[in-house]
Amino acid sequence: MIYTIPLIPTPSQSMTCPIAGLQCRIWLRQLSTGLYMDLTAGQIPLLRGILCQNKTDLIRNPASPLPGTLYFTDTQGTDDPSFPDLGSRFLLHYEDDTS
Repeated sequence: MIYTIPLIPTPSQSMTCPIAGLQCRIWLRQLSTGLYMDLTAGQIPLLRGILCQNKTDLIRNPASPLPGTLYFTDTQGTDDPSFPDLGSRFLLHYEDDTS
């Protein structure tokens, strides 16, 4: 099953949301070189300062407690995500590999 994580078009945002049964904290920030993400699942830091790219799995560690795929999709092309269109053109998805 594919879940869409709600985002707002702002250059820096932090949210808490359930992903795969874990309470996750996501922090997104736009820098001059791209959009970057930090992700914590429970108390476990999974990602720190990872560059967000279109259709690229952000969780690349097979030992991650999240068994699925977390990625951005450009609904209008193949650009990497940027803050002005977060939540509309650029969507953040989690695809659960366990179902």
